[in-house]
Amino acid sequence: MKIAIFGLGYVGISAAACLTSRGHHVIGVDTNAEKVAAVKKGQSPIVEPGVPEMLKKAAAEGLLRITMSTVEAVAEADVVFVCVGTPSSADGSHNMTFIAEVTKQIAAACEKRRRPLTVAYRSTIKPGTLEGMVIPMLAHAVGSDFEKLIEVVYNPEFLREGTAVEDFFHPPKIVVGTVGGKSSEAMKEVYAGIEAPYFEIPLRDSEIIKFVDNTWHALKVAFANEVGRVCHGLGIDAMTVHQIFKVDTKLNISEYYTRPGAPFGGSCLPKDLRAFAAVAQDAGISCEVVRSIGISNEQHKEFQFQRVKQLIKPGCSVLLVGIAFKADTDDLRESPSIDLARRLLNEGVQLKVYDPGVAAQNLLGQNLGYAFSKLPALAELMATEEEVRNMHFDLVLRSHAKNIDVPVEGRRHVNLNRIGVGD
Repeated sequence: MKIAIFGLGYVGISAAACLTSRGHHVIGVDTNAEKVAAVKKGQSPIVEPGVPEMLKKAAAEGLLRITMSTVEAVAEADVVFVCVGTPSSADGSHNMTFIAEVTKQIAAACEKRRRPLTVAYRSTIKPGTLEGMVIPMLAHAVGSDFEKLIEVVYNPEFLREGTAVEDFFHPPKIVVGTVGGKSSEAMKEVYAGIEAPYFEIPLRDSEIIKFVDNTWHALKVAFANEVGRVCHGLGIDAMTVHQIFKVDTKLNISEYYTRPGAPFGGSCLPKDLRAFAAVAQDAGISCEVVRSIGISNEQHKEFQFQRVKQLIKPGCSVLLVGIAFKADTDDLRESPSIDLARRLLNEGVQLKVYDPGVAAQNLLGQNLGYAFSKLPALAELMATEEEVRNMHFDLVLRSHAKNIDVPVEGRRHVNLNRIGVGD
């Protein structure tokens, strides 16, 4: 394929080196004359293992050309990769100046083009950028044939400095965002032979992936360092703690606890979170990440309630399926469902609760105390399976990740363990 790469910075030049090594013809485009002159000689503008050698070989074999002409690059390309920078603005948002400028140039170069072109953006951009800015600019330039001639793609990169070549050929995943999540034959050809989970999803979905990944990485670093500071303050070997922590790939280093859904609750997480924050405070250690976890959880409870509040009105009948903090238990301590039930009652709804694992008359100790102090009417709210089958509800709320199989009539079902379209 003939691939044009706009922006020969870290991402662009690494991609150019890797793509030429697979036999693709790459046309590199940059506005920096000094950088263009260096790459024309086969010299790498960055220090990255493997890249200088690959560029030199590509230049010698005629697989790499460098130009400052947008028209020349777009005219010859089958695929255009946009890899320009998106530096931070004063308010923390991405500065979209370079994205807008290069899109304007590509749009102008496409005015007379009459064969299909895939324009793939790799720069990190906020969700909605392609639909709200890029596509309108390109569509205006190309005219009525835009949908036939131009395919706009978002293809985030997952390259780490120091291992960019390895990451290009062995990525954790390949994400291709397209209009409507349609399959892109051009992108499949670009990545042919590279084994990795391959996702074709709508544009806005793809645009947020890199944000989520990098924020998660930053959170892990900050959390680990807070733990390290607390351990240091207590005379504990932080590295020993880390070695033991990372061995747990069932819960600690895994997909568990990372799915957007319900707030956390139960007898362990809230209690131990507060206690660890207290341990840190006693040691004189500031732990803002740890401190903010409980605050964020309370905000999520409010978010869930507001979701439900939009669907109810005083006097409507609501069934809450699952009152324990977790399915197949009767533990009500700090259960988010208890808080939700109380707030629903305050809104004047006719509430019933169904949870086959919970029998109000069998609750004991702290479980009993917590349940009835927070929701005194619990016993009256609990419904049997037979009662549920014979009642009509305007709204059914499912609060457990594990479905409780109860056939029930209701105008609408909402799964509180899911956040998104079609809850």
